[in-house]
Amino acid sequence: MATKWNLDPTHSEITFRVRHMMISNVKGSFTDFNAEMEAEDDTFKNVNVKATIKTDSVNTNNTDRDTHLKSEDFFNAAANPEITFESDSLNDEITGNLTLNGVTKPIKLEVDFGGTNVDPWGNTKAGFSFEGKINRKDFDLNWNTVLEAGGVMVSDEVKIAGELQFVKG
Repeated sequence: MATKWNLDPTHSEITFRVRHMMISNVKGSFTDFNAEMEAEDDTFKNVNVKATIKTDSVNTNNTDRDTHLKSEDFFNAAANPEITFESDSLNDEITGNLTLNGVTKPIKLEVDFGGTNVDPWGNTKAGFSFEGKINRKDFDLNWNTVLEAGGVMVSDEVKIAGELQFVKG
């Protein structure tokens, strides 16, 4: 029988990083997301993960940039209010389908299982770290501009990472 695990949002985060002007990275996060996991046992070898991210919760600590990211140039949050991920396997990596900007593609993320522990209130918790990269153009996120000195404003590669803590249901 599968055990359900619910996200502990106060101890979880999803972040991204992208090269800007070919010289530095811009970091951001999503502040509104949820995930749930079903596992047959505490080894987490046979797992199903479903995650949903509210697109308009993107936060790069710059209001103008966040507004641009929510626009049709990037996430098109009005037409695509959610980013979703559904896994098909989990080992040292998790694979599954990511839907972003209305486009669904398979992705692979490296995963580190931090283990389980019981908190002071008797709740069993499990922790996972993940990281990987996607090509934003695979998801029709094509906006860019060529720089006068060469190169482009925004790289195609986006690095994504997260720290997720789940509570056993």
